[in-house]
Amino acid sequence: MDFISVSQYSRQHGVPERTVRNWCASGKISGAVLVGKTWSIPVETPLPRKTKVKKSPLLKRLRAEKEGKVSGGIYHRTQIDLTYSSNHIEGSRLTHDQTRYIFETNTIGFSGESVNVDDIVETANHFRCIDIIIDRAEERLSESFIKEIHRVLKTGTSDSRKSWFNVGDYKKLPNEVGGYQTCSPEEVHSRMKELLSAYNAKSSKTLEDILDLHQKFEIIHPFQDGNGRVGRLILFKECLSNGIVPFIITEELKMFYYRGLREWGHINGYLMDTCLTAQDNYKALLDYFKIRY
Repeated sequence: MDFISVSQYSRQHGVPERTVRNWCASGKISGAVLVGKTWSIPVETPLPRKTKVKKSPLLKRLRAEKEGKVSGGIYHRTQIDLTYSSNHIEGSRLTHDQTRYIFETNTIGFSGESVNVDDIVETANHFRCIDIIIDRAEERLSESFIKEIHRVLKTGTSDSRKSWFNVGDYKKLPNEVGGYQTCSPEEVHSRMKELLSAYNAKSSKTLEDILDLHQKFEIIHPFQDGNGRVGRLILFKECLSNGIVPFIITEELKMFYYRGLREWGHINGYLMDTCLTAQDNYKALLDYFKIRY
């Protein structure tokens, strides 16, 4: 039997080499053998067959409650908890109760304190973003989809009135996160294209695949601001899309989450364990609302 290398198979089928190696390691390429540290693949081996992911009971419930405007269910709770937690991590000063009030009444009604207008606008916008990821959960992840989420999140904020901020498109100015340099503006498009190409080439996605996507997205840091919230919205969407229980990173998990992002690629267990803890918390909600997973 004749064999070809990973790079040859990659060129032959137009699939990234990393994806091919992942397929080999997970047994998805029939007949692939590991010789030393190199995979050899039978010449005539076809691409792995794509497996159809069953729509999760959670996604069905979220859509039904959203369309029915159901109050007090998992959709209601997810909107408030995900919006509050993700915004709070990024410095929003709105409380959980204030976030709930905005969602439930579509009014402000706070008294006796000063509230940042951008916090209110971004909260309302984040509710819309969650609706988008629920409605379009199975949609193939693309640059245009990610840009749309950013545009919706930042529309009407003070940032949207700055021409250099480039709402709904990639950053124009270099930025950093946590004191670390990120991808330069000139490289963002090619890096994002490469990242999404490799991710979408996977026939099925595991939680580790989705976390890998998330960490690489945050390292690229494609937008001037809002990268954390956009990244966590994508994270939630991709879990829904692939039949994986999604999760919400809370304030209590924030520092463990940041450490996990920093150490990904060296000690993947940090981020994985943090997200599994967050997933257990969300599973407790599903148990309460009697939703199978």
